Amino acid sequence: MTELTTAYPYDEAFHAQLVRALRAEGRHADALAAYESARRALADALGTDPGPELAALHRELLAGPPPSRPAPAEGPAGNIRPRLTSFVGREPELDALRADLAGSRLVTLTGPGGSGKTRLAEEAALRAGGPAAWIAELAPLDDPGAVPGAVLSALRLRETTLIARDGAPLQNDPTAHLVEHLADRPLLLVLDNCEHVIDAAAALAETLLTHCPRLRVLATSREPLGIPGETVRPVEPLPPAPAHRLFVERARAVHPSFDANGPRDRDGAAAVDEICRRLDGLPLAIELAAARLRLLTPRQIADRLDDRFRLLTSGSRTVLPRQQTLRAVVDWSWDLLDPDERTLLRQVSVFAGGWDLAAAEALSPHAADTLGALVDKSLVVAAPTEDGEMRYRLLETVHEYAAERAAETPALLAVAEAAHTARFTALAETAEPELRSGGQLPWIDRLERDLDNIRAALHRTLVTAPDETAALRLVFAMGWFWWLRNYRSEGLAWTERAVALGDDPDDPADPRHWPRMRLRMLYFFLAIESRTVAELRDDPDTLALVRRVRSAFGDEPGPEAARFPGLLWPFTEAFNEIQAEEPTELRDLLDTALANCRRHGGDWEVGVTLMFRTHMVVDMPGGQADVDEDLAELRVLARRVGDRWMGAQIASAAAESSMMRGRYEESRADYEEALRLAREVGAHAESPFLLARLAEIAYRSGDLETAEEGLAEASAEAERHHVGDARPFVCFLGAAIALHRGDVEEARAHVEEAGRLVEAGNPPPHFSAAVIGLAARVEAYGGGGAAAVTSAATALRAARDAHCADLIAAALGEGLAVALSRADEPVSAATVLAAVDSWRRDLPRSVPERQEAEAVTARSLAALGAPGLAAARTAGEGLDVDGVLSLVKDFLRDAAEDSSENLSGEPSQDSPGGVRSS
Repeated sequence: MTELTTAYPYDEAFHAQLVRALRAEGRHADALAAYESARRALADALGTDPGPELAALHRELLAGPPPSRPAPAEGPAGNIRPRLTSFVGREPELDALRADLAGSRLVTLTGPGGSGKTRLAEEAALRAGGPAAWIAELAPLDDPGAVPGAVLSALRLRETTLIARDGAPLQNDPTAHLVEHLADRPLLLVLDNCEHVIDAAAALAETLLTHCPRLRVLATSREPLGIPGETVRPVEPLPPAPAHRLFVERARAVHPSFDANGPRDRDGAAAVDEICRRLDGLPLAIELAAARLRLLTPRQIADRLDDRFRLLTSGSRTVLPRQQTLRAVVDWSWDLLDPDERTLLRQVSVFAGGWDLAAAEALSPHAADTLGALVDKSLVVAAPTEDGEMRYRLLETVHEYAAERAAETPALLAVAEAAHTARFTALAETAEPELRSGGQLPWIDRLERDLDNIRAALHRTLVTAPDETAALRLVFAMGWFWWLRNYRSEGLAWTERAVALGDDPDDPADPRHWPRMRLRMLYFFLAIESRTVAELRDDPDTLALVRRVRSAFGDEPGPEAARFPGLLWPFTEAFNEIQAEEPTELRDLLDTALANCRRHGGDWEVGVTLMFRTHMVVDMPGGQADVDEDLAELRVLARRVGDRWMGAQIASAAAESSMMRGRYEESRADYEEALRLAREVGAHAESPFLLARLAEIAYRSGDLETAEEGLAEASAEAERHHVGDARPFVCFLGAAIALHRGDVEEARAHVEEAGRLVEAGNPPPHFSAAVIGLAARVEAYGGGGAAAVTSAATALRAARDAHCADLIAAALGEGLAVALSRADEPVSAATVLAAVDSWRRDLPRSVPERQEAEAVTARSLAALGAPGLAAARTAGEGLDVDGVLSLVKDFLRDAAEDSSENLSGEPSQDSPGGVRSS
């Protein structure tokens, strides 16, 4: 008060006004102090006592405070107004805030614009502070110095305003006034939207909390206040379910009958989920999107979110302008950034799906401090990874905005894009050889983590700014990853784009020749997985190109044919337009490739080529004779290399070899090992097959319940990982199990589906033959008669022509015996079964096969008697496949000539394993 009174020593009216104002506010002690100060000032300046006005005021002050003025209330009524809309989806945050406010006197809610900080703070304040909860809205302020006054006004405390001689207002210190008012009051103060006056808000909060022990402050800001004792509570985007609920509730305010699952919009619920996801779960953005339902359907809104800043412009007229459109929300944050922060935000817009600090520093060497500021200001989201590193990302809305801002500075953007491409090309190239080693897992994780960035670099080099050299580096670095991790269709699409960037030089001396040949080989490798060979084989240009690639790698194999993808050149045999498909020819090609890899390649290349050959040999006649030696070498190579995918393939080959010999326990152990390794490395395309193979072992062992459970798991895994190639075998095995259980109709449905999938795909010949043979058995149990015998003979002939393994030929031969038996041909059935026994040699029958063979024998015995059965079996001893087919040919000719036999006979009711006709 001394400063005010001594500033105007001659103005008694001024002193009276000051004393009267202080007394009116109830500041009795201050009013007395002001009177004493005025009395001394008048005495010193004029040598007089106070005049009548001041003297009267003095007498009133001596009488004490006015009796009519009530004492200050402990719990003043708050000013947080009730909202007109429901509060959705923040119940966990409210519980956390209640605990925060109980343990800390300053809690700051941080988050990007539109994340719902204000609404959450209001709701929490009402629940935590009750009537003593007050909110001071700082967003309208332009001057940081106005912050204390804004809080004073929000608390409805009138500032002491004095009129000086020149008419200018003269104010008391609002901070001191706040301290005095809040000194002993239990009150919760919400400081809303502090980011643009962050320093002033922080200073005020620290002062008030220091001098007002019963005060608690809940602040909202896009960055922390940064003062001692602060608890920071980030406000995360809404999870999918609450975000969906928020959209629906706001949508019903626009259209009361809105139903996302209604018949008028079949895609409504999915579109709402897409809207919420693409808007990052930001409540304000979701509410703006729901408001557009006056004009658009949810699907139309979702389809237009690529231009979200033009779309989401229908905010409430009563909110601040910066909250009325999505662009205004982000503009507000942009305007608060300094030049370095704006530059880095433009630069990091080139990232997709997140980045680490090293990647940011590749764009800007001194990015760390600036990146921290962007994290503090809620424009960059930071989260630790499982390996303890910090990972950064932009919300999609912020990313789109930053990309727009980056386009305003083309030179800066071009440099950032070049650095981004170089960074992730180097990552992929460094990881590529490691993917085939014992240290592959962390490198797989790194590539998975940055897959969106690699895709962005591929799109840049292949589409937006085509650069063949840069694109091929990335495609080659990613080729094996795409195969290993079941991104094969995606990899094929990128490879096709790379192929289209140029032509293929004929001259091997041309520096582009080998890169283009490698690219073509990678294309064929991926295409076989994604398309039918017949589709590719029907194109003359493709066939000519296949021959050219085959010649480049296979005519004189060298170093290029001893590394991926060149080492795969033998499989171009699948495109042979003549399609003789002699396995011995492919075996010869693999022998050549293996010798070349031993000469020019490493352990992995040798192991993979030998593994491919071993898988093939197992399925060839007599293949078990020398497979053990190869498997022994493969196991040594697998331990040396450490590649889990390679180990899984080798274990699978060993398991198949054991199963072919009836060693089911050994086979099960190896398949389980293969499954463990495949899952460990994330080779999702392998798991469904391996699960189905384990189910097959259970089926062969007679454990149908375990077989069905395993097959269901294989089917689910194939569906989950979109492994379409597993479906034919799953259907095939499902048909076999159903037939063994006696459900012919279910078996027929499964085997027909397997047949359709075989026709649409490119299965190995032995599997095609097996499907035909199983279909014949199903029809035999369904009363197919001679037609079933014809199909069974066709399957056996196909197995012979494809040089299938002995076990496969034996199984199809037994299927032919079953068909003959069901067609009431007991002599031929017994003869064929005896021939099959000689083919099997030391290959034991599975439980279902043994039951079927016993049933065929029993039917023949019942029809022929023991001597007749013995004669029929003697006729079959020593018959080879051609002899059996010749025998059946005679039966079929006789059946065709006998018009009394037809294909519509009633099926028999007895069958092995309890099979019943449906």
